[in-house]
Parts: sequence; C-alpha cells; structure tokens
Amino acid sequence: MKTITTIIALLLFVNFTQAQETNTGKTITVKINNIANNNGQILVSLNNEATFMKGKGIQNLKSTIENGSVILTFKNVEPGIYAIIAFHDENSNNQMDFETNGIPKESYGASNNDMSFGPPQFNTAKFQVRDEDVALNIKL
Repeated sequence: MKTITTIIALLLFVNFTQAQETNTGKTITVKINNIANNNGQILVSLNNEATFMKGKGIQNLKSTIENGSVILTFKNVEPGIYAIIAFHDENSNNQMDFETNGIPKESYGASNNDMSFGPPQFNTAKFQVRDEDVALNIKL
C-alpha cells in the first residue's frame, strides 16, 4: 500500500511540474512580409542585451518562406527587455554572408525597424515583454 501511495504522489508531482513548465511565459509572434523571394529561409533570433549581435540568442527560429512572408512564434518568454534580429538566409547555409568589404549580402532587419546606417543596435531594437503576448512586424 505504501508503494502505491508513493507512485501516485510521484505521478501527481510530475504532472504538476510539467503543467507549470508549459504555461510559463508569454509568446512573441514575429511577422515578416516584404521578403524579396522564396529562396532559402528566414532566421530569427530573440536576444537580451548580453546576447544581442553575439552569436546565438536566447531562442532561435527558422522558417521556409511562402509568398514572400513568414510568421514565427517564440514561446515561453519570461518578462524582460528583448530585441529580435532577422535575416533572409537565401542560400540556406545558416549564417549571414558578407561582401569582402563587410557589407551584408543578405537582407536583414531588427525589431522596431530602425535601419540606421550600420548594424542594428540593442537600444533602438529593444522592446519589453510584460504580462501580455507581443506581436511584431519586422521589415527586411
């Protein structure tokens, strides 16, 4: 009887912890409409200030392109300040390609769509996740 009670308690604990894990955080939905062609894929990276423009972000997604647009969703994002970087990986090599002079060969964009001269900056791309889901449109 003690073994059965222990098993039932363990199953309830596992189910309770799994339910909490799947329901934490908010979603960030990113829509990109102005993609030049359907070649390759779109790569999107969710970043905080520490990860912005420094390799992999907190969450990274990729999507094939249909009719010049994609919709991607980051799930279970905790409240905080973030920025998103997106680029059109036309040759599907999972990295941005550059000219010999350092100018990107592939189109890119960032949250808030500030496309000043030079690479995106965290301060102009940042947004806050609070107690509601977030929807963003990013232009490449």
